Amino acid sequence: MLAVNNITMRFGGRILFEDVTTTFMEGRRYAITGPNGAGKSTLMKILTGELEPTKGNITRPKKLGVLRQDQFAFDDFRVIDTVIMGNAPLWKALEERDALYAKPHDELTDADGMRLGELEGIVGEEGGYTAEADAAVLLDGLGIEVSLHERKMRELQGGQKVRVLLAQALFGNPPALLLDEPTNNLDLDSVHWLREYILEYTGVLIVISHDRHFLNSISTHTADIDYQTVIMYNGGYDDMVLAKTQIRSRIEADNAVREKKIAQLQDFIARFSAGTRSAQATSRKKEVERLQTSELARSNIQRPYIRFQINKQSGRLPLEVKRLSKSYDELKVIQHFSASVTRGERIALIGRNGAGKSTLLKSIIHNAGQFVSDADRAFPINAGNVVWGHEVTVGYFPQDFADVIDKSKGVTAIEWLWQFDPQSSQEELRGLLGQMLFSGDDALKPTKALSGGETARLLFCKLMLQKPNFLVFDEPTNNLDLESINALNISLQKFEGTVLLVTHDEDVIEEVATRIWHLTPHHIEDFKGTYEEFEAHTAQKNATPVPASKSRK
Repeated sequence: MLAVNNITMRFGGRILFEDVTTTFMEGRRYAITGPNGAGKSTLMKILTGELEPTKGNITRPKKLGVLRQDQFAFDDFRVIDTVIMGNAPLWKALEERDALYAKPHDELTDADGMRLGELEGIVGEEGGYTAEADAAVLLDGLGIEVSLHERKMRELQGGQKVRVLLAQALFGNPPALLLDEPTNNLDLDSVHWLREYILEYTGVLIVISHDRHFLNSISTHTADIDYQTVIMYNGGYDDMVLAKTQIRSRIEADNAVREKKIAQLQDFIARFSAGTRSAQATSRKKEVERLQTSELARSNIQRPYIRFQINKQSGRLPLEVKRLSKSYDELKVIQHFSASVTRGERIALIGRNGAGKSTLLKSIIHNAGQFVSDADRAFPINAGNVVWGHEVTVGYFPQDFADVIDKSKGVTAIEWLWQFDPQSSQEELRGLLGQMLFSGDDALKPTKALSGGETARLLFCKLMLQKPNFLVFDEPTNNLDLESINALNISLQKFEGTVLLVTHDEDVIEEVATRIWHLTPHHIEDFKGTYEEFEAHTAQKNATPVPASKSRK
C-alpha cells in the first residue's frame, strides 16, 4: 500500500494540488493523468520521495521500483549490473560480498567469515543467484540484445538506455512500481511486452503515460489532476473522461434549473417584498439562499484544434518508390524497396527500434525540394529513385526539430511562422497560434524558450498554414499530452490528402492507418489494410499448424 495524507504542492503562488488524501491499493493499477504542466511528474516525485510536498505526509513500502529519468547516472556500469541495481538491498549485499572475497585469504577475519555468511543469506533471499538470468529475461523482453548485456551503459543509444532503466525498475518484483512515461522510446513490440508484464504484476502500480491505448489496456483506476486536486476514478483513461464529462454536465444542468428557479423567486421578491405578501417574499429569500448554484471550478485541461486542409489535390499517384536502397557503411537498412502510393492513403511505418523507419522517411523526402530543409535534401541514398507525382506539396514533421526551428536566431513564435506565408495577416497567424494554445503574449514567446510540446504545436501551425496535400510525420506524438494526441488523431482521420506516419501510439495507428509498411531486419512488408487487419494477418501467419494425426491400422 502507498498512501498520501493531506498533501499540498505549491510553486510560489501557483497551487498544483491542495489537501489531497488518497490511498493506492495493492493489486490495483493507477494511471496519473492531466495536461502537460498539471503536476503529474511532481506528484510522482513526491510518491517516490525525490520531492517533499509543501504540506502533508506519505506512507511508502520499504522497496519501490522506480523508472529513473537520468540516462547518464549509470554510464560506468555494465548493462546487466544496472538492471540488478533495481533491487538495492541485493546490489548492496553483492558489492559488500565481492569486496570481502577480494581480500587476500590470510587477511580474512572470523568477523569477515560471519559477515559473508549473513551476506550469502541476503543474496539468497533476494534472488541473487539467478539475478543475471532474471535481468537478461527483462532486457530481452524490452529488445536489448544479449550482445549488449556486458557493455557499459555509455555505449548505448538514448532509447536503449531508457529500456535498460525500465528493466531496472521492474527488477526484483518490488511491492510498488512507479513508472513515469515508460513507453517513451519503446517500439510497439516492447510496449506489448511491457503491457503483458504489468497485467501480471500483483503489487501497486502507478504510471504516467501519454499513450491512451496503453493506459486503457492496463489501468484499473485513474488519478486525474485537475481543479487543483487529485480525483480518483474507476477504470482507464476513456472511462475517466466519460465520468468527468458526465459529472460536469450534471452539475451544469442542475445549475441551469436552479438559476431559472432563483430568477422566478427573485422576480416574486421584487414585486411583493413591500406589500401584503412580504412574509411570503421573506420565505422566498430563504429559498433563494438554499438554492445557490454549485460553483464550477475552472478545469486546467486545454485542447488544441488541429485541422489539416489542402490548397489543391495531388494527382492519383502522388508517390512512387523504385528499388530504394540505403546503407550506413556495411549496415544495409533498406534494400531494393519499391511501392506505389495512391492519393488518400494513410500509411503507418512500424517495426522494432533501429529497423529503419526514420531512415526510410528521410530517404523518401530527400528530393521533396522546397518543402524540406537543406539538411533533409542533403540526405544521401545508395540506389533507387523516389518520384513525386503531379501537383504534390509535401509537409514534413521531423523527429528532430533542430533542422526546422533554429532556436539560436532569437525570433518569436509568430515571426517564425510568418516566414512561411508573408502574405498572411497578424490576425490570421494569431488565429492559428491560438488554435494551438498560443494565446495572447504566448505568440511573442522566443522559439528558444519553447518546450518540446510547444515546439511540436508550432510545427502543426506551419503545416496548417501551408496546407500541403501530402503529410509526412516522424514521431509527432513524442512531446504531446493526451489531449493534443487525440486532436492530432482526429485531424489525420479527417485529412483528405495522403499520409506517411511513424508513431508508437497504437491508437493513432489503429484509427488512422489504411496501409502498413512493416520493417524487419531484411525486408519491408507492404500490407494493404488497417492495423487490426495486419495484426490478424500476422497472427494467422505465425500460427503453428497442427500436423494431421496418422490413423493406426
